[in-house]
Amino acid sequence: MNVEVLQAQLDKYNQGHLLKFWNELNEEEKKKLTDDLINLDLVETNNYYKRAIELSNINDKILDDRIKPVDDDSIESVKTCDDNLLKKYEDIGLLEISNGHVGVLLMAGGQGTRLGVTYPKGMYDVGLPSHKTLFQLQAERIKRLCTLAENKYGKCGDIVWYILTSEATYQMTNDFLKNHNYFGLKENNVKTFKQAMIPCYDFDGKILLDEKFKVSRAPDGNGGLYRALVVSGILDDMIKRGIKSVHAHSVDNILIKVADPIFIGYCLSKNADCGVKVVEKFEPTEAVGVVSQVDGVYRVVEYSEISKKTSELKRPDGSLLLNAGNICNHYFTVSFLHDVAINHEKELDLHIAKKKIPYVDDNGIRQIPKIPNGIKVEKFVFDVFKYSKKFVAWNVPRNEEFSPLKNSDSAGQDCPSTAKSDVIELHKRWLINAGVKIIKGDVEISPLRSYSGENLTNIPSIIQGPKVLD
Repeated sequence: MNVEVLQAQLDKYNQGHLLKFWNELNEEEKKKLTDDLINLDLVETNNYYKRAIELSNINDKILDDRIKPVDDDSIESVKTCDDNLLKKYEDIGLLEISNGHVGVLLMAGGQGTRLGVTYPKGMYDVGLPSHKTLFQLQAERIKRLCTLAENKYGKCGDIVWYILTSEATYQMTNDFLKNHNYFGLKENNVKTFKQAMIPCYDFDGKILLDEKFKVSRAPDGNGGLYRALVVSGILDDMIKRGIKSVHAHSVDNILIKVADPIFIGYCLSKNADCGVKVVEKFEPTEAVGVVSQVDGVYRVVEYSEISKKTSELKRPDGSLLLNAGNICNHYFTVSFLHDVAINHEKELDLHIAKKKIPYVDDNGIRQIPKIPNGIKVEKFVFDVFKYSKKFVAWNVPRNEEFSPLKNSDSAGQDCPSTAKSDVIELHKRWLINAGVKIIKGDVEISPLRSYSGENLTNIPSIIQGPKVLD
């Protein structure tokens, strides 16, 4: 494209500064920048910034007079369901797996920056006796589920593992999985795909340059999966394979019950098209989003959108009124994903994050700012709740199902040490329930042996760790 034509297009959308250093570039750099700019949808790009700012101003308001909890008939809890009902849900979920109707959608675009590493979080080893990574633990839970479904119904359809990556994690994730033979899963049943990248802006809506010849971009958030499902062909693959139920979750929860048959069975029994797992908040001021209703529409409300007084409201039994903590753990039907991706993706909410974004200054020098200097725009996976025709929530015990890995050990929480400890403590409870009397040291149970505490027979009454029960 002629540079004058390109300049005119950029000027039209107030982004003409992106060619400021054109005359300083060599031919290869000019080609890179031209290709970069041609691929920008300037109408959409400018609209992203405008909509994100508008929504930010709206969402900064306190919602006390508009918020209410999930309707009682739309939420159930593991704690209040008897064993027979849990078994019923599990059998329904295992049948769905047996028939090959289940897919897992793993959101794994994040790098381990806060962990202090430069590789994808899924490759992280928290120091369990087995030294298994998050990817391996999750893959082996999928394998174990196939065994459980086959034992129950005589067959197991394939559980397809769809992994959403970012530009930064795509190649490393693929190489890691391939080098480890997909941890025993069939190569054809492991599908990786990339989320899109959105330009980064300064506070005036001007797109930043990362280099003189390169636009600054960042991943479009876990809500970018809906567009990526279509662009990558993954949605078509799900439909072609006959998948009906999808379990979507983030990579960093070491306790994740991948494709949990009880959760899937619960959602199926309620004819839900969209479901969410929640945990009870530790305390009113815990910094976690709450699944609730605003003006009768289901959504996740950030803790900053609720006053302290409202966050402390109690139910008659003494529990918090607004206590359904969001843990990025979802059920979707494929038909719901199709409806969202085709009909609603362009109207999804946009969220802003003020960040320290490297940029090229007016003198052409790349700067690493010490304070936030710009905005990254993101979409959130849970912003599709409002499109659901039948929404349900499933309340699970935190100490059995939620231990996120976000920080380095120096933070003291949501870190490798807590993740490791939570796994060891869970497995200790399983062993005690199975009749083990004394456990010394760290004892880990392989997901290939037990998915959620089953199959723990013929174990010595005294176990000395560190040890892995394979």
